[in-house]
Amino acid sequence: MKNVIVYSTPTCPWCTKAKSYLKSKDIDFVEKDVAQDQEAAVEMVEKSGQRGVPVIDIEGEIIVGFDKDNIDKSLGLN
Repeated sequence: MKNVIVYSTPTCPWCTKAKSYLKSKDIDFVEKDVAQDQEAAVEMVEKSGQRGVPVIDIEGEIIVGFDKDNIDKSLGLN
């Protein structure tokens, strides 16, 4: 099982879609709410260079936005 972190905010619809998609594939992940956790927000920007969410970290591979194809590829699902 790969280590997956989802950086998100509670009001982000694409974050909700990304998390639902990972759950539908039975992928465990750690969720970091960058709206509440300043440390996680800094970590996300350092990793991705982006302030927008979602940012998904799959074993160090950074995916910005909800990109199903890249998520599947990174997880070895396709």
